[in-house]
Amino acid sequence: MYVPTMTFNDYVLVQSLQKNISKKAYLHPTKIQAEIIPQILGGQDVLGVACTGSGKTAAYLIPMINKVMKNQGQKCLIIAPTRELINQIRTEYSLLISGTHLRDVVIMGGASYSEQIRLIKKDPHFVIATPGRLLDLCERKQIDLSSFNNIILDEVDEMLDMGFINDVKKIIAKLNNSRQSLFFSATLSKKSEEVANSLLRNPYKVEIEKQEAVKNVDQDIVRVDSSKSKIEVLHGLLINADFKRVLIFSKTKRGAEEVSSELRKRGHKSGSLHGNKSLGQRSKVLSEFKKYEIDILVATDVASRGIDVPDITHVINYDPPATFTDYIHRVGRTGRMGKKGVALTFVR
Repeated sequence: MYVPTMTFNDYVLVQSLQKNISKKAYLHPTKIQAEIIPQILGGQDVLGVACTGSGKTAAYLIPMINKVMKNQGQKCLIIAPTRELINQIRTEYSLLISGTHLRDVVIMGGASYSEQIRLIKKDPHFVIATPGRLLDLCERKQIDLSSFNNIILDEVDEMLDMGFINDVKKIIAKLNNSRQSLFFSATLSKKSEEVANSLLRNPYKVEIEKQEAVKNVDQDIVRVDSSKSKIEVLHGLLINADFKRVLIFSKTKRGAEEVSSELRKRGHKSGSLHGNKSLGQRSKVLSEFKKYEIDILVATDVASRGIDVPDITHVINYDPPATFTDYIHRVGRTGRMGKKGVALTFVR
């Protein structure tokens, strides 16, 4: 078990950033934070592999925000594969830069081009983007990446799996040659690691519980007898008081809609999240889930990365994941930051 030996006050950070860290009630760094914050502050490239919920977003944001605040010549590009992860990063970033002079823009599909271009023209210190929309704006000559001397790739393996590797290489080629690069993920295949290493310069590598399900999550299976329907078995679980905030995974978009609809008919407060929903719809249902306006979210694997909702008590694999890596990311939505969680997988 990791036992912290220092506090955030031990780091030499800009005072306003230190104040915001204290406001968030961060006292001791997590294991991944303790490992890499000093390396990033020292200017080292980093390849970090850590389980979901380990605090890796703050691990790279804190030292990078400090770097930019100390030197106005520094600009940082953060790239992530999904809108949900972009919004999660932006939320954490906003809390850490509260009351400072830093400017930023979020660039992703489904949002207004004109608003993104307006904010780009204000010369932001941080750009938080999905690869496709960022390259689109580059091709339209609306953003010049050559002035960016820091890049962070979050969920590297997901971007490689989703076919973004050529986009990522194009983006990196447009950056300042003298740059610091930070790559992070919860899982990393050998092929993905080789690609990452080709884009990094003598990186400091950290592996925290590589490709292991979160250890403080109780994992079990739910056998569904052929005489029963899955939805009835699911309902039977959800009426138990222990199931306070539940994330359910469906294999298909249609399946997510159908399960959510059936649960509402049975009196549950449920919503759905999948790729057919607009950015506004996805943001709305996530907000409802976070505010306890609904306590059940039925989603496809679009929710297995980038959703940081506190206190999810249960993850239920209504449909089994396609790969072990997908399972790791699904399970990682519960039991975050040292809290206990439960993961159940339906099998016939």
